[in-house]
Amino acid sequence: MRSGWLRLALGLLLVGGGLILLASRYLQFSEAPLPVLKGTVDAGSLLHAGRERNFLVYEPVVRDQPTPIVLVLHGSQGNAMQARSMMSYEFDRLADEFGFLAVYPAGVESHWNDCRAEAPYAANELDVDDVGFLSALVDRLVEERGADRTRVYATGVSNGGQMAFRLALEAPDLVRAVAPVVANLPAPENFDCRHSGRAESVLLMNGSKDPMNPDEGGRVALYGIFGDRGQVLSTRETIDYWRDLAGHMGEPERVRLPDRSSDDDSHVEVTRWSESGREEVVLYHIVGGGHTVPHPLQQMPKLLGATNADVYAAREIWKFFQANAD
Repeated sequence: MRSGWLRLALGLLLVGGGLILLASRYLQFSEAPLPVLKGTVDAGSLLHAGRERNFLVYEPVVRDQPTPIVLVLHGSQGNAMQARSMMSYEFDRLADEFGFLAVYPAGVESHWNDCRAEAPYAANELDVDDVGFLSALVDRLVEERGADRTRVYATGVSNGGQMAFRLALEAPDLVRAVAPVVANLPAPENFDCRHSGRAESVLLMNGSKDPMNPDEGGRVALYGIFGDRGQVLSTRETIDYWRDLAGHMGEPERVRLPDRSSDDDSHVEVTRWSESGREEVVLYHIVGGGHTVPHPLQQMPKLLGATNADVYAAREIWKFFQANAD
């Protein structure tokens, strides 16, 4: 009897050890080091539609006048601090260099009410007016911090990227350009936003092997099992939507960026539609990349796929915003 219990205990120990090893390999998140920053981070809140909404603002010591705004929107189950760290604090560092406000709003119960009708979280089920909240936040920043209403940009990861799409679709007068990361537009049967029909400057950054947001379209669920948010279009269909709105008819510029890291299992291909008088549309296709944010010094959990180390996502996004400031 005793030997049987020993064998069982040993078996459980081995299984437990195996699970720990798997977790350490596939769930570990290795953050980039915090850069040396000169500005200040302020926490704020405002009352909108009967709810107290929270946000963080990174304000550099020297600001452009009036000051551009970059809204950085967190992903599912995230918060304002998570949005800062997910981008490796690069938007704070860029704010120091270029003089804009890096703004990190928080969704209701850690989610944004994006355009996916089947999203199973409170922000969607309660039909939270996040477009109204973000518009009110911009108003506050214009009034209190001298922000530039004509240079407001939005980016976000996953659920935050979906919310950036909603701003471009429903409030093109609010945002000058958007840059969703690991997000595709909802399929028609899963779409519950209004189409303004207006062209917008859009940069999309998606991984070809994303286990959550399918590159070829389909259901948004981790490995098709967890966290179902309904059907989305493919990356190609998503970028074509914005290209068609902008009226681009010619061939785009295509560039494969240098593969600076030999062990990240990915590389970056950029497709750019840029014509005088039309909104610019750009696709950063991370070939081999997962549901992750590219950065040379940050490794997101392997469960989400490969993290590209060839580019700094935030730097590429800010360059795009700068190029589409007018």
